[in-house]
Amino acid sequence: MATEQNDNPGVIAPPPLIFAIPLIAGILVGRAYPFQVMPRPLGLAIGGVLAVLAIALNIWALPKFSQAGTPMMPYKPTTAIISSGPFAITRNPLYVAMTLLYLGITLLVNTVWPLVLLPFVLFAMQRGVIEREERYLERKFGDEYTTYKSSVRRWL
Repeated sequence: MATEQNDNPGVIAPPPLIFAIPLIAGILVGRAYPFQVMPRPLGLAIGGVLAVLAIALNIWALPKFSQAGTPMMPYKPTTAIISSGPFAITRNPLYVAMTLLYLGITLLVNTVWPLVLLPFVLFAMQRGVIEREERYLERKFGDEYTTYKSSVRRWL
Protein backbone atom coordinates (compact mmCIF):
# COMPACT_ATOMS: atom_id res chain seq x y z
CA MET A 1 0.00 0.00 0.00
CA ALA A 2 1.39 3.41 -0.97
CA THR A 3 1.95 5.88 1.81
CA GLU A 4 0.80 9.48 1.46
CA GLN A 5 4.45 10.48 1.14
CA ASN A 6 4.89 8.59 -2.15
CA ASP A 7 1.23 8.51 -3.26
CA ASN A 8 1.51 11.71 -5.28
CA PRO A 9 2.89 12.72 -8.66
CA GLY A 10 6.10 14.28 -7.34
CA VAL A 11 5.73 17.60 -9.15
CA ILE A 12 8.79 19.85 -9.22
CA ALA A 13 7.09 22.82 -7.51
CA PRO A 14 3.63 24.15 -6.75
CA PRO A 15 2.11 25.21 -10.10
CA PRO A 16 1.15 28.71 -8.91
CA LEU A 17 4.81 29.29 -8.02
CA ILE A 18 5.95 28.08 -11.46
CA PHE A 19 3.75 30.78 -12.98
CA ALA A 20 4.29 33.54 -10.38
CA ILE A 21 8.09 33.71 -10.27
CA PRO A 22 8.63 34.28 -14.03
CA LEU A 23 5.64 36.63 -14.18
CA ILE A 24 7.03 38.79 -11.38
CA ALA A 25 10.53 38.63 -12.86
CA GLY A 26 9.20 39.68 -16.26
CA ILE A 27 7.25 42.57 -14.76
CA LEU A 28 10.35 43.74 -12.87
CA VAL A 29 12.48 43.56 -16.01
CA GLY A 30 9.74 45.49 -17.80
CA ARG A 31 10.03 48.30 -15.25
CA ALA A 32 13.76 48.56 -15.92
CA TYR A 33 13.50 48.01 -19.70
CA PRO A 34 10.02 49.05 -20.85
CA PHE A 35 8.83 47.42 -24.04
CA GLN A 36 5.08 47.50 -24.62
CA VAL A 37 3.16 44.56 -26.00
CA MET A 38 0.41 46.67 -27.61
CA PRO A 39 -1.30 50.03 -27.30
CA ARG A 40 -2.28 50.55 -23.66
CA PRO A 41 -6.10 50.71 -24.11
CA LEU A 42 -6.08 47.47 -26.11
CA GLY A 43 -3.83 45.76 -23.56
CA LEU A 44 -6.12 46.82 -20.73
CA ALA A 45 -9.20 45.53 -22.54
CA ILE A 46 -7.77 42.18 -23.64
CA GLY A 47 -5.84 41.68 -20.39
CA GLY A 48 -8.96 42.39 -18.36
CA VAL A 49 -11.00 39.89 -20.37
CA LEU A 50 -8.33 37.20 -19.98
CA ALA A 51 -8.08 37.80 -16.23
CA VAL A 52 -11.87 37.58 -15.84
CA LEU A 53 -11.94 34.36 -17.90
CA ALA A 54 -9.21 32.90 -15.67
CA ILE A 55 -11.13 33.76 -12.52
CA ALA A 56 -14.36 32.36 -13.96
CA LEU A 57 -12.64 29.11 -14.96
CA ASN A 58 -11.22 28.77 -11.43
CA ILE A 59 -14.64 29.42 -9.89
CA TRP A 60 -16.07 26.68 -12.14
CA ALA A 61 -13.25 24.16 -11.57
CA LEU A 62 -12.30 24.48 -7.89
CA PRO A 63 -15.56 23.16 -6.37
CA LYS A 64 -15.21 19.99 -8.45
CA PHE A 65 -12.40 18.84 -6.16
CA SER A 66 -14.52 18.91 -3.02
CA GLN A 67 -17.50 17.46 -4.91
CA ALA A 68 -15.29 14.54 -5.98
CA GLY A 69 -13.77 14.24 -2.50
CA THR A 70 -10.22 14.57 -3.77
CA PRO A 71 -7.56 17.09 -2.76
CA MET A 72 -6.53 19.84 -5.15
CA MET A 73 -2.93 19.97 -3.96
CA PRO A 74 -0.56 17.80 -6.04
CA TYR A 75 1.32 16.74 -2.90
CA LYS A 76 -1.61 14.77 -1.52
CA PRO A 77 -2.97 11.46 -2.81
CA THR A 78 -5.57 11.78 -5.54
CA THR A 79 -8.68 9.78 -4.71
CA ALA A 80 -10.82 10.33 -7.82
CA ILE A 81 -10.69 11.31 -11.47
CA ILE A 82 -12.71 14.47 -12.04
CA SER A 83 -14.38 14.42 -15.44
CA SER A 84 -17.28 16.85 -15.09
CA GLY A 85 -17.56 20.59 -15.57
CA PRO A 86 -14.43 22.11 -17.10
CA PHE A 87 -12.65 18.77 -16.68
CA ALA A 88 -14.86 17.47 -19.50
CA ILE A 89 -13.28 20.07 -21.80
CA THR A 90 -9.66 20.07 -20.64
CA ARG A 91 -7.75 17.77 -18.30
CA ASN A 92 -6.03 20.80 -16.79
CA PRO A 93 -8.53 23.64 -16.36
CA LEU A 94 -6.61 25.14 -13.45
CA TYR A 95 -3.42 25.30 -15.53
CA VAL A 96 -5.37 26.82 -18.42
CA ALA A 97 -6.72 29.38 -15.94
CA MET A 98 -3.21 30.13 -14.64
CA THR A 99 -1.99 30.63 -18.21
CA LEU A 100 -4.91 32.96 -18.99
CA LEU A 101 -4.24 34.92 -15.80
CA TYR A 102 -0.52 35.14 -16.62
CA LEU A 103 -1.35 36.48 -20.09
CA GLY A 104 -4.00 38.82 -18.70
CA ILE A 105 -1.64 40.33 -16.13
CA THR A 106 1.07 40.62 -18.78
CA LEU A 107 -1.26 42.64 -21.00
CA LEU A 108 -2.58 44.72 -18.09
CA VAL A 109 0.95 45.80 -17.15
CA ASN A 110 1.75 45.96 -20.88
CA THR A 111 5.28 44.61 -20.94
CA VAL A 112 6.67 41.99 -23.29
CA TRP A 113 9.12 40.39 -20.85
CA PRO A 114 6.71 37.95 -19.18
CA LEU A 115 5.76 36.76 -22.69
CA VAL A 116 9.42 35.99 -23.34
CA LEU A 117 9.42 33.79 -20.23
CA LEU A 118 6.07 32.08 -20.88
CA PRO A 119 7.50 29.26 -23.09
CA PHE A 120 9.82 28.32 -20.21
CA VAL A 121 6.88 28.35 -17.80
CA LEU A 122 4.84 26.10 -20.08
CA PHE A 123 7.82 23.77 -20.58
CA ALA A 124 8.31 23.51 -16.80
CA MET A 125 4.59 22.85 -16.36
CA GLN A 126 4.55 20.21 -19.09
CA ARG A 127 7.66 18.32 -17.98
CA GLY A 128 7.73 18.99 -14.26
CA VAL A 129 4.03 18.87 -13.43
CA ILE A 130 1.63 17.61 -16.11
CA GLU A 131 3.64 14.63 -17.36
CA ARG A 132 4.35 13.57 -13.77
CA GLU A 133 0.68 13.91 -12.84
CA GLU A 134 -0.38 11.89 -15.88
CA ARG A 135 2.07 9.06 -15.12
CA TYR A 136 0.87 9.03 -11.50
CA LEU A 137 -2.81 8.95 -12.49
CA GLU A 138 -2.20 6.15 -15.01
CA ARG A 139 -0.44 4.08 -12.34
CA LYS A 140 -3.10 4.76 -9.76
CA PHE A 141 -6.30 4.56 -11.83
CA GLY A 142 -5.27 2.52 -14.88
CA ASP A 143 -7.98 2.16 -17.52
CA GLU A 144 -10.25 4.72 -15.86
CA TYR A 145 -7.64 7.43 -16.40
CA THR A 146 -6.47 6.29 -19.84
CA THR A 147 -10.09 6.29 -21.04
CA TYR A 148 -10.57 9.81 -19.66
CA LYS A 149 -7.22 10.89 -21.13
CA SER A 150 -8.15 9.59 -24.57
CA SER A 151 -11.47 11.49 -24.58
CA VAL A 152 -10.42 14.88 -23.13
CA ARG A 153 -7.66 17.14 -24.43
CA ARG A 154 -4.74 18.10 -22.20
CA TRP A 155 -5.11 21.84 -22.74
CA LEU A 156 -7.93 22.99 -25.01
